[in-house]
Amino acid sequence: MSTSVEHVAPTSPGAPGGSGHVERKVGLRARMLRYRWLYLLLLPGVVYFAVFRYAPMYGITIAFQDYLPFLGMTGSPWVGFKHFEALFASPDFPRLLRNTLILAFLNVVIVFPAPIVVALMLNELRLQIVKRTVQSLIYIPHFLSWTIVASLTYLLFALDVGAITVAANDLTGGRIDFLADPDWFRPLIVLQTLWKSTGWGTIIYLAALAGVDPNLYEAAKIDGANRWQQLRHITLPAIMSTVVIMAILLSGNLLDTGFEQIYLMTNSLNRSVADVFDTYVYYLGITQGSYSYSTAVGLFKAVIGIILIFGSNWIARRVGQRGLF
Repeated sequence: MSTSVEHVAPTSPGAPGGSGHVERKVGLRARMLRYRWLYLLLLPGVVYFAVFRYAPMYGITIAFQDYLPFLGMTGSPWVGFKHFEALFASPDFPRLLRNTLILAFLNVVIVFPAPIVVALMLNELRLQIVKRTVQSLIYIPHFLSWTIVASLTYLLFALDVGAITVAANDLTGGRIDFLADPDWFRPLIVLQTLWKSTGWGTIIYLAALAGVDPNLYEAAKIDGANRWQQLRHITLPAIMSTVVIMAILLSGNLLDTGFEQIYLMTNSLNRSVADVFDTYVYYLGITQGSYSYSTAVGLFKAVIGIILIFGSNWIARRVGQRGLF
């Protein structure tokens, strides 16, 4: 009587239906079950971006069409890069680009470092009540809309009745019209942005400073380091990764000068320096119905923003910093 032994080939862990594949599925299911409340908290954000950010991207196709509302996106004729060629050939393009880049440069040079400087100054305060009071006072403007900020600006800088205008005219003996003079448009925009956004950025950098090990400062004091040396060799390197990430995020929005703020501060006398791509899109797309052309302008801005954010991230990694991705 012969006995036959059946040999079964072992299943490869990576093969479909293998133990490794099953383990991965079980592991994924277990992780999702374990962190179900975190995934539930994540769900509204995912839905928001999917519905209001990614789904509307289909609309950029009208930048390559002569879009007519009664024909719709499927019935409007395709024209290729006609609107982009018209944008670059437009006499308005150099002025729009110049105004946008100047405001972007001022934001990078003045507005971006301001929260860092304020956070470093607040970090040096030893009286917690003073630190918290100042922090709260500079954070409050973040909750005000640009409409309120613009209204306060008009009240303070109005010709002949604004408190700051009256004081400046009394000191100089002249008659300065801050709101209508094109030379004062950009300083006012920078001052508004500083007042409104500095507090928010300060909180981010203070949170980064809270993670610095106090033992490092104690060791530096023992070695004879003064406050400036501690700031240079301990504090600044500790928040450098946060600064780099914020700089990368800022680079992607360099051409986004803020429609609402610019629109509220624009008038017929300062329009030569106030017109930027954001307001240009509004004037053409909403008031004149040039939907395809204005979409092409917006798409141009988006492409430049993508290039800048990837480029700045690449530079950050090349110089040894931790990039955004």
